[in-house]
Amino acid sequence: MHSRPASISDDAIARAIAGHWPAETSEIAEVAYLPWGFGAHHWRVAGGGTALFVTWDELGPRHTAESLEAAYAGAAALAAGGLEVVCAPLPHRAGRFTVEAAGGALSVTPWLDGRTPTEAEACEPGHVRGVVAALAALHDAEPPGGLRDWAPRVAPSFADALRARTARPWTSGPLGEEARAALAARGEEIGRWTARYHELADSALAGREGWVPTHGEPHYANQIVGAFGLRLVDWESLVLAPRERDYGDLLAAGARLRHDPAMVELFALDWRLSEIAEYARWFASPHTGSEDDRTALEGLFEELSASE
Repeated sequence: MHSRPASISDDAIARAIAGHWPAETSEIAEVAYLPWGFGAHHWRVAGGGTALFVTWDELGPRHTAESLEAAYAGAAALAAGGLEVVCAPLPHRAGRFTVEAAGGALSVTPWLDGRTPTEAEACEPGHVRGVVAALAALHDAEPPGGLRDWAPRVAPSFADALRARTARPWTSGPLGEEARAALAARGEEIGRWTARYHELADSALAGREGWVPTHGEPHYANQIVGAFGLRLVDWESLVLAPRERDYGDLLAAGARLRHDPAMVELFALDWRLSEIAEYARWFASPHTGSEDDRTALEGLFEELSASE
């Protein structure tokens, strides 16, 4: 996120890291907020010759304390089992991977000396082959104990509930009415998307014996490349699911992957509808018109403009 969270300070981050991950930071000398990504807040914490990448996830319908702990524990287990593509979270002194902080969940990974590929680089054939190989290794890995199953992220009643919510003005922030009007104008399409989504989800759930560990968002923004090769970061969405959950961007980049088109469609809808639900909550709630708010509004427009 570009804007710092109002509910937790740099000092609170430093205290939490020193208290729960003391072995990794013998003496904290730097706490720097990183205006990166969208959806979570990040810091670089360094000291004693060690640097950490710290993430603070706000809790809500998308990620709960339980789902984050299960995902991060699963990622660490995959890494311990030899899956090199995983940039795994570090356990804290009590052996878990998340700590409650200011109503959110704090987690830590090593700082990687690398960079995120550009969108153009991510579409180059050599890079695509590397990601395909990395995901094949992930999908072939033994599922860690405690890893959760994928489940639909919006209810069958989602479109009807959204239609009712958008029938009244949204006055809790400067962008509320613009967001509400955009959602209301696409109510019929959202209804069709939701119906198709649950039709496909029922088919997926009937075949769950073939599900595999999936990252969920292995796009270029969640990749780091360096002397170590390729690493995938941000494992908060790790669940057992059809492998097509990880294929959308690769297929768009021209990768030749055996796949079920219906499952690719399912996870395109899974992303679109869950994003629409998140943005609806965002703009029906208090907001100030910040840079993050405007980025969110652009994201909403993008999802609503998707072709059927």
